[in-house]
Amino acid sequence: MDRRTFLKTGLAAMGAVHLAGKGFFNASAASLPGAAAARSNGASPGQRRILVVVRLDGGNDGLNTVVPLDRMDSLARARANILIPESKLLRLDATTALHPALSGLHKAYQEGDLRILQAVGYPSHNQSHFRSTDIWFSGSDSNQVLESGVLGRYLEGRFPGFPAGYPNAAQPHPPSIQIGSTLLMLLQGQVAGMGMAISDPSRVYAFQPDGIDVAPDTPWGHELTFIRQMASQTHQYGDAVKTAMAKATTKSSLYPATGNRLADQLKGVARLIAGGLDTPIYVVSMGGFDTHSGQVNGSDTATGAHADLLRQLSEAVSAFLDDLRLMGEDDRVVGFTVSEFGRRILSNASLGTDHGTAAPMFVFGKPVAGGIEGTSPEIPTLATARDNVPMQIDFRSVYSTLLAEWLQVRPAQLRSILQRDFPATGLLKQGYSLRPPGQVDFEMAPLLQDTSGDGATLSYTLYDSAQVQIGICDLKGRTVRTVFSDRMPEGRHAVRFSTTGLASGHFLLRMKVAGGIAQQGFDLVR
Repeated sequence: MDRRTFLKTGLAAMGAVHLAGKGFFNASAASLPGAAAARSNGASPGQRRILVVVRLDGGNDGLNTVVPLDRMDSLARARANILIPESKLLRLDATTALHPALSGLHKAYQEGDLRILQAVGYPSHNQSHFRSTDIWFSGSDSNQVLESGVLGRYLEGRFPGFPAGYPNAAQPHPPSIQIGSTLLMLLQGQVAGMGMAISDPSRVYAFQPDGIDVAPDTPWGHELTFIRQMASQTHQYGDAVKTAMAKATTKSSLYPATGNRLADQLKGVARLIAGGLDTPIYVVSMGGFDTHSGQVNGSDTATGAHADLLRQLSEAVSAFLDDLRLMGEDDRVVGFTVSEFGRRILSNASLGTDHGTAAPMFVFGKPVAGGIEGTSPEIPTLATARDNVPMQIDFRSVYSTLLAEWLQVRPAQLRSILQRDFPATGLLKQGYSLRPPGQVDFEMAPLLQDTSGDGATLSYTLYDSAQVQIGICDLKGRTVRTVFSDRMPEGRHAVRFSTTGLASGHFLLRMKVAGGIAQQGFDLVR
């Protein structure tokens, strides 16, 4: 098993806490501006903010979730056997209503803390669960395959060189936490996952390796050292999670006592946030949305499997928002839902719906600008089995807005994460939208080592003139050699440097430009 394979799969054997990190072998990452994300008054506002992703696995039926009242006649012809009577819907305005099971989200909407994005999707939609999930998580086009996730690439920039040198005094907590058994592709970096998966935050058992001798200075020994490092990180992050859980108690009384796994997950996330864990990304999930049959009860279309799922979602998010408010953390958290696709306009004969394309998204939290973005989906007068909801908003516009305005990602890094520019959406209330500070944008290309092993070349691009400093660091972040320091003009540049005199081992190449930092790792074998 090579290191890439190990990072993707091998850590799952380490116990209830699974940790993987971005490899430090010829992988580049540009950092978020400023210092590390610390829970202090000196931290950048964007670095103290938290993003929570709620995955609705299976493909949620958007037309029964957010119902277009101005399209009811066409809907009645297309899905008469599953359509909810207008009298039972929760009205938002003259043209839009929510499923009756979404009373908690209806309240959040009325309070201005819920934004509904209509018909979110992507061009040339793929209706396979697996492929469409990969597209949503990786941010790729439908005809393109990426092996890393949108938030994984973001975290590579925020935690440069991870896992080497982590945790440390400035970054003592995991880059991301997913409540579940394995890390989703969404959090996958270019080499490995940027975080840890926890089955239950209230019961964390970290893997602690036994003390063993120093590994030999051989390729096998280097791999063993790396595995030990990952195991050690797992233990240290597990301790940080347990400490945070112990510091905070649940304050909201709205969480269901039983039967709502999503609410249990969000309850744990709220405690970790209030307990001081400076992890910027959390992912929770619930399944069951692949409602090909039995989506509704034939005797009452407002009830059934889909209604039960939406009730759980609504109760969980409502309790989570209430908990954050009571804990005094509601200014710092924005959450949103993702599902791999919506369902067809036309229902089937099994009281269900089949795989579709675009569907609504919910974005929630105190910082969110409430309201509805987009218009009621176009519904043909006589829909056929081939008709789908036309896309209005590209899902990558949602990522782009949240990364740029909520988490302060700089333009060059944002283009690197999403591959190109996407139009912003109006997600945040006035006063919460943070544009990145005026720093020089730069991109760091992968390091090219000489075949002789005695040197390497780094290429980089500056988008304005700036002072550039490049140094070689050990895995503790200490500079062992400065290889370049000068003011450089805008444009593309290359620096060749010597590694003569350095012992075998793992090193980081660190580049500083006008307060921004990027680094990547390399192996030196003599």
